[in-house]
Amino acid sequence: MGALHEGHLDLVAQCVRKADISVVSIFVNPTQFNNPEDFEKYPISLKEDLDLLEKAGVDYVFVPEVKTMYPQETNLRFDFGDLERVLEGAFRPGHFNGVGIIVSKLFNMIQPDLAFFGQKDLQQVAIIKRLVKDLSFPIKLEIVPTRREPDGLALSSRNRRLNASDRNKALILYQSMIFAKKALLEGNSWQDLQQKIHREFEKTEGVDLEYFELVDPDRFGLITEFDQKQKSSLCVAAFVGEVRLIDNLPVIS
Repeated sequence: MGALHEGHLDLVAQCVRKADISVVSIFVNPTQFNNPEDFEKYPISLKEDLDLLEKAGVDYVFVPEVKTMYPQETNLRFDFGDLERVLEGAFRPGHFNGVGIIVSKLFNMIQPDLAFFGQKDLQQVAIIKRLVKDLSFPIKLEIVPTRREPDGLALSSRNRRLNASDRNKALILYQSMIFAKKALLEGNSWQDLQQKIHREFEKTEGVDLEYFELVDPDRFGLITEFDQKQKSSLCVAAFVGEVRLIDNLPVIS
């Protein structure tokens, strides 16, 4: 959706390396914002984005207008089942319907053989995997690891809206996941850890935790008892000041 950073450029680099022809779409999709104010404040830096993509060796950039992608109201509705009823789906109703619609449109227009997505949006990755499988898109998905700042903060276009104080407070997301992962692998109770982390967020002024959960990264079912033989990832979402941030960290891959 533009406002490109090094995390996006990691996806681009993989695409340029693995594909004969590389295409990047830039489109701030209105149908995936359940909060109109969030849509209005989403950062846009098209000229800088195009310069970055040219330097990265991208062949084509697709920058459609809203009327191109939505020439009329879309009445179709996606229902991804249990996959969209937790975490982001629960806190952002309608969000994944918007994601499903726009990704389907882009897949149909561009008809890629490969499509590159970031692990940072882990639930979105699971949604798109289901979309590709259930609708039989002949596309191979490539998932690229999250790019982080040296202090651990996940790169995000929304980080541009953080002031210096909030930028420092935002580190609690990553630090909490690192702490929880280490403690889980050492045999500590997940429920005790979750309660402890909730208390730490409550003590951090200006940070409002929405969720801190342990999930199966494929089905996005919530895990209540940690098992080192089961794939699992930690997922967190919180408002830091007025900016909503999400992050995740694999525990057992």
